Amino acid sequence: MRFIKTTEAEGHVICHDIVQIIKGVNKDTIFRKGHVVCKEDIPVLLSVGKDNLYVWEKDDTMYHEDEAAQILYDMCKNDFMKPSEVKEGKIDVIADADGYFKVDIGRLLEVNSLGEMMIATRHSGFPVKKGDKLAGTRIIPLIIEKVKMEKAKRTAGTKPLLEIKPFLHKKVGIITTGNEVLYGRIKDTFGPVIREKLAEYDVDVIGQRIIGDNPRDISDGINEFLSEGANMVICTGGMSVDPDDTTPTAIKDTGAKIISYGAPVLPGAMFLMAYTKENIPIMGLPGCVMYSKRTIFDLVLPRVMSDEPVTKEWLSSLGHGGLCLACEICLFPNCGFGK
Repeated sequence: MRFIKTTEAEGHVICHDIVQIIKGVNKDTIFRKGHVVCKEDIPVLLSVGKDNLYVWEKDDTMYHEDEAAQILYDMCKNDFMKPSEVKEGKIDVIADADGYFKVDIGRLLEVNSLGEMMIATRHSGFPVKKGDKLAGTRIIPLIIEKVKMEKAKRTAGTKPLLEIKPFLHKKVGIITTGNEVLYGRIKDTFGPVIREKLAEYDVDVIGQRIIGDNPRDISDGINEFLSEGANMVICTGGMSVDPDDTTPTAIKDTGAKIISYGAPVLPGAMFLMAYTKENIPIMGLPGCVMYSKRTIFDLVLPRVMSDEPVTKEWLSSLGHGGLCLACEICLFPNCGFGK
């Protein structure tokens, strides 16, 4: 990059966008970075106050910001992603499929700590839709040393910083527990809530069984759904510590491995997560999922729908940010819940 007088710029390549501002009329880029200055451009450049320009000179030790931005994008990109157009040393990473979004936060921090470059992402661990912006990358100066970008590549490693795990088709069985529902003392209002949340994904609800508080009956109902090909079973209710709350016992009696009974999330502390020997998830949902707009279920479901394992360690990590503030106008996931 070289600093020259605009009157001497004919034939040179501009290193940065030139913006024209006319109050109340126009604010727009009149010359894009990379434009080759011709004789007719010089009066226009002078009219917008550009008596001097930075022009590009090829230097084997330096990258132009657009070239370096491509390197940042290459560190991020993975399957089911595409780039935006490069502009002013910036490239956005765009989702090319619906799925569960993951970021390697540790390596991202290392790259951003190098200086003169940045990658800003949306939060890891949340669903994204095709067309969503996943990250923005930018080189801060107009040019950057090649050795610095090589260091950045070594820091990032060979594995992409970002990942989308596409959502899968699932066949779901719903078990509604409680004698009060079985005998018609109250209407089932839990099932419709679960169906509404599942409707956001590629799901077939293969059935809903209303069962009382007998743990053997609940276990039998779960096993029947599994034998019918369900690859997810959701049990609603009966998750507290009262004598009639027998759902946790029933899930355990199926032979499934209990990953966690309880999670540091409000609403949703009495949530249960289990997996069968065939790795089919079984969830026990506490009553709060029925009446609270956002709960532990909203944090777990996208993970389950992409076959991302729900581990005890991950559930434990939800404590920081696991308090829903029950805002009058819910903005989830554009809020702090689960982050």
